[in-house]
Amino acid sequence: MDPDFDEFLHVPARLSIVALLAPADWVEFGFVRDAVGTSDSALSKQVTALADAGYVEVRRTRSRTGRHAHLRLTPHGRQAFRRHASALERIVAAARNPPA
Repeated sequence: MDPDFDEFLHVPARLSIVALLAPADWVEFGFVRDAVGTSDSALSKQVTALADAGYVEVRRTRSRTGRHAHLRLTPHGRQAFRRHASALERIVAAARNPPA
């Protein structure tokens, strides 16, 4: 197995979340929920796991319209995603170009 392949990050829900966060700065929780197509509770569970692993930072705020949560990748999370994506690209490239 490729040493950059991240088993923790490869869980489909987690991979979808970090891929969505990768090109952005702060992203609203509701936007991530809708884009990933999951429930608040399922997203919250995955975000907690990602935050506990140091991949995602959560910022919670209150305003007149209610409570809001925003998410972003940490530098560690951004690096982990890049490494994992590179590992996936190498795996796919090897499958496309099998040895003679």
